[in-house]
Amino acid sequence: MTQLIDNPIFGVLITLMAYEAGLYLQRRTGYALLNPLLISTVLIILFLVIWGIDYESYNAGGKIVSFFITPATVALAVPLYRNFKLLRANLWPIFLGITAGVLVNFISLYLLVEYTDLGKEMFYTLVPKSVTTPIGIELSQQIGGIPQITIAAIIISGLTGVILGPVIFRIFRISDKVARGIAYGTTSHALGTTKALEEGEIEGSMSGLSIGIAGLLTAVIVPLLLKLIL
Repeated sequence: MTQLIDNPIFGVLITLMAYEAGLYLQRRTGYALLNPLLISTVLIILFLVIWGIDYESYNAGGKIVSFFITPATVALAVPLYRNFKLLRANLWPIFLGITAGVLVNFISLYLLVEYTDLGKEMFYTLVPKSVTTPIGIELSQQIGGIPQITIAAIIISGLTGVILGPVIFRIFRISDKVARGIAYGTTSHALGTTKALEEGEIEGSMSGLSIGIAGLLTAVIVPLLLKLIL
């Protein structure tokens, strides 16, 4: 049994089975709250705790899954290339939409800190919550945040966007595919892009583009704004 647990394939199988269970539950129920990532995370934690398996043994396989995040992200360029004409036709609206999303994230958090007792350190920690994890961790360390909490905030931000995004689109009757894709990518990074790809290729390609631009703008704009207002 120990040899099986220590085998990296064990972690890979557990991850895939848990995620597949999450997909099955969401498809069967149709509830947005039953997000596959959330369900799979809970299932994996429960499995490790119940069977007394340490995290390092599981993560030997988890690292293999994590390795494929980069090529999967790069693959998002394929639908973007297919919709290049649409991108060029909407270049300024796309750029302004992403910029607005980055600024709203910063300003809303700044106001939250100003009128609550969160403190500056928590502000630095939460500012990168809407960008992809590698950029978020690096930026959090750079400006004086707590990277571990930043990671949790990024995951929560992604899940919130995936769950509430369709509801908000329905309430405000937002049906434009480009707008939906930009909203998903700017606010919910990779998780939002997964949801956008479920809706369609255009939504997915615009969301994938937003991840990169939002990450770049956040990394450049946030340090400048911090120097100006703090």
